[in-house]
Amino acid sequence: MILANAFCLLFFLDETLRSLASPSSLQGPELHGWRPPVDCVRANELCAAESNCSSRYRTLRQCLAGRDRNTMLANKECQAALEVLQESPLYDCRCKRGMKKELQCLQIYWSIHLGLTEGEEFYEASPYEPATSRLSDIFRLASIFSGTGADPAVSARSNHCLDAAKACNLNDNCKKLRSSYISICNREVSPAEPCNRRRCHKALRQFFDRVPREYTYRMLFCSCQDQACAERRRQTILPSCSYEDKEKPNCLDLRGVCRADHLCRSRLADFHANCRASYQTLTSCPADNYQACLGSYAGMIGFDMTPNYVDASPTGIVVSPWCSCRGSGNMEEECEKFLRDFTENPCLRNAIQAFGNGTDVNLSPKNPSFQATQAPRVEKTPSLPDDLSDSTSLGTSIITTCTSIQETDPEGRRHAEGHTAGAGAKGQ
Repeated sequence: MILANAFCLLFFLDETLRSLASPSSLQGPELHGWRPPVDCVRANELCAAESNCSSRYRTLRQCLAGRDRNTMLANKECQAALEVLQESPLYDCRCKRGMKKELQCLQIYWSIHLGLTEGEEFYEASPYEPATSRLSDIFRLASIFSGTGADPAVSARSNHCLDAAKACNLNDNCKKLRSSYISICNREVSPAEPCNRRRCHKALRQFFDRVPREYTYRMLFCSCQDQACAERRRQTILPSCSYEDKEKPNCLDLRGVCRADHLCRSRLADFHANCRASYQTLTSCPADNYQACLGSYAGMIGFDMTPNYVDASPTGIVVSPWCSCRGSGNMEEECEKFLRDFTENPCLRNAIQAFGNGTDVNLSPKNPSFQATQAPRVEKTPSLPDDLSDSTSLGTSIITTCTSIQETDPEGRRHAEGHTAGAGAKGQ
């Protein structure tokens, strides 16, 4: 036993010295650069300060202009530029949603990664830093207003979406930005044009990016027991301007329009990264992280790809972009798959329901496992009048550093692997 412990200590010291001596050993399996990942604006500055990197970056941008990927890779100069940049800070750079120079950051990210992808991939990697924080405090607040633990009869009579709007009116920033998008999205431009959709989208993006989530999430994901509440939830983004149109475009055409815009492309990639159904987790969400999925969903509002509730069903939560798969031709299967990521997505549905009910998932083994819900049966309900004038009277105020060495027999290895995903999710 003493010899084993001594061997373990010597091995640990040896590996530590190796890691200190070799910068490349500090990088994880997904990192190819020689520096830790930074935001793309800063990575661009680091590249510009180094002559070899900056010249290769200019070459790559010229290579990508007007050429498809195969043509670019056939050019030796373009290929050499790409190989050099894969070892630069630009390759691993990421962006933060809502950062001061977000669009510039995303443009830099895609200038590198559009040359690395295999064309029109179904899912693209997110250019945003992964969301590691949780919504425990906000979920706890939501549970108070959803009536969890209160008299069920009182909770059933409550309109939690109306309460959320009243709470927003008590916060100066929330009230100001909400009033702004309501005014813009309701303003008629001409008899043939009921509103300025582009300005409406911009105002909505500002609202969801700049207002704290304890206000925006309560309005967007509030729980409902009747149609009046559910219709208010559906009307949160004023769908007549920001969402609906005379005809539904094909979903793949809509995706193509979105991908032509760096900001929309990034939000869509982030949604797929954080809300794609995972059947290896308790909640059907990647890493059991509701926070990441809800944030990605909210981040898509204010674009042509804006998702919304399809009807005023109080409990049958189904969301979708304003599109259909009619006219897909031989791409119908791909179109249906894309649409199901919204309409039949257990991760997204569970995340919305959990927030509305104030029941954040707890991965502790002391608690019962979260049971994913089945897709509800959707029945169309008549729309209710749009009532957005809210009273501001609200009765309540809102507001291991060292691992143990195990025997590496096949059974033990399988046992350890079986817990890897759960331990990773818990550490998020």
